Amino acid sequence: MSFTEIISDLIDNTWGSMALFEPELALCVTIVVMLLLRVFDGTRRIDSFWVALAGSFVALLLVIKGIGQIDQQTIADGVESIKAQTIFTEMLVYDSMTVFFRGLLMSFAVLFVIFTKISGIPDREDAADFYCLVLGSIIGMCLMVSANHLLIVFLGIEMASVPSYVLVGMLRDNRKSSEASLKYVIFGAGTAGVMLYGISLLAGVLGSVHIPTMARNLAILLQASGDALPQASVALALGGLMLMVGLAFKLSAVPFHFWCPDVFEGASAEVNAFLSVASKAAAMALLIRVAIGFSYISDLPQATIVEDNKAAATSSLAPEPGSTSPVSMSLMSVTEKSAAKDSSRRSLNIALEDSRSFIVMLVGFLAMLTCTFGNLAAYAQTNVKRLMAYSSIAHAGYMMMAVAAAVHLSGVDTEAARSAVASLILYMSIYFFMNLGTFAIIAFLRNARLGEEIRDYAGLVYTSPGLAICFVVILMSLIGMPPLGGFVGKFRIFAALYDAGSRGSPWLLFMLAVGGINTAISLYYYLRLAKTMTIDEPPEDRLPVAVPITSPGGVFVVLMTLPVVGLGIWWDTIHTWVLAAASGLMG
Repeated sequence: MSFTEIISDLIDNTWGSMALFEPELALCVTIVVMLLLRVFDGTRRIDSFWVALAGSFVALLLVIKGIGQIDQQTIADGVESIKAQTIFTEMLVYDSMTVFFRGLLMSFAVLFVIFTKISGIPDREDAADFYCLVLGSIIGMCLMVSANHLLIVFLGIEMASVPSYVLVGMLRDNRKSSEASLKYVIFGAGTAGVMLYGISLLAGVLGSVHIPTMARNLAILLQASGDALPQASVALALGGLMLMVGLAFKLSAVPFHFWCPDVFEGASAEVNAFLSVASKAAAMALLIRVAIGFSYISDLPQATIVEDNKAAATSSLAPEPGSTSPVSMSLMSVTEKSAAKDSSRRSLNIALEDSRSFIVMLVGFLAMLTCTFGNLAAYAQTNVKRLMAYSSIAHAGYMMMAVAAAVHLSGVDTEAARSAVASLILYMSIYFFMNLGTFAIIAFLRNARLGEEIRDYAGLVYTSPGLAICFVVILMSLIGMPPLGGFVGKFRIFAALYDAGSRGSPWLLFMLAVGGINTAISLYYYLRLAKTMTIDEPPEDRLPVAVPITSPGGVFVVLMTLPVVGLGIWWDTIHTWVLAAASGLMG
């Protein structure tokens, strides 16, 4: 192709991809409008809250428009409803999981903007900067959930992280906030460098940074024999570990969690909600993309068959007896070519068994370490925000267990692997309401002049009974107590672990036991906070702290608590949705 043809093809591909990138474009336009208002002093006349809310709502409507393409009967049957396709020269993938997580992130954006308006952070002067950072970070998260290329992985993580560093330090008069922001920047810069070096190692060995191409080249390399394989294995393992450093940082997985407790304590409760819900959802989606991408080849381009045929033709002038010659291959029927393609894909997926084992061991080990450390460290906490930080770490461990189960099952039963991914998406959807509700309660109590130490919550049920009851319900759901939503999510993850463990992986059964033990461990610190609010007497020297359930803050908390209860009882509908979301994987 000539240079002119390459440019023309690139323009056509980019223009054709725009229709599937509308929600992100809506957020980009919203950011530009808010910046222009700030430059021309328009924020005095138009509150940036309304611009951010309108932009987020339009983006959500555009996502819903994409969901509207799904046939309801197709969803009910659990069959792939949105055909997976690549956009922007295969840098991004658009499938049902992309659509679902986009919807989750845009829904969060709408609720988060409303939440910050009610809580009063940010003030009108800083609102434009604050919402630009939030929406810019969400654009990066959208790139993370649809990444099909390791450069997009890096770009998405950095686009999501850099605004977060600033958001943590938004409380300029708070020394802890500035310290937390600095610590967050230092850890983020270090892990970004390590991850980028790991990407360069993987690209050097596999000759590409396009994830499907890397998976195919990895399978071919693993099929090879000779002295080159052990040398390549060291570089591949090192590159994989370094890539996991960046993902573990975003997930606040042990041992890359050190920033999390200090950041949660120093930042406002609103920013904590943003980091623990939106950031974690995007990081989990990205972990699924990368883990499945390097452990299963979903489709094999027809060009691969052609290349294999050319290789066969050049390797021998005469075919062996009983084999198919290149000439006869070109005369194959469509059915025969499809069968050859499927056979080649199966052989490559078999060759990826070592890659699957490596990913299962790595993700599984980090998952057990993360949930165990998170739960044990929470025991000693006296600050509510630090307690919830370690809770967030522990829940990241539970969700990572589902990824390990899905990777193992991808080599055994793709339908079961999709079900494991669906269990993680279900848990993430319920976690959305649990943590947003938790930090909303902390923020509204802070506005009522209540401290952030656990002892400050003593006797809260006497002055704010509605808020205290909602908080107890959310805490019980975080434990995983029936019949609340947290129980359904955790049960589905444990069921996926059992299914994977019973299909040839005792390691995953051990992981299931660790998850069950950690659930029991978490009872103490969640119940301690619930007991403090409902049983302990309020201190005599404390002024009455009341947040009426009929106030805007109280209504918002109730709206976050109702799904926590409802999804534990009527979870069939959302379970159908998450199955549809996972159906586009491993096609």
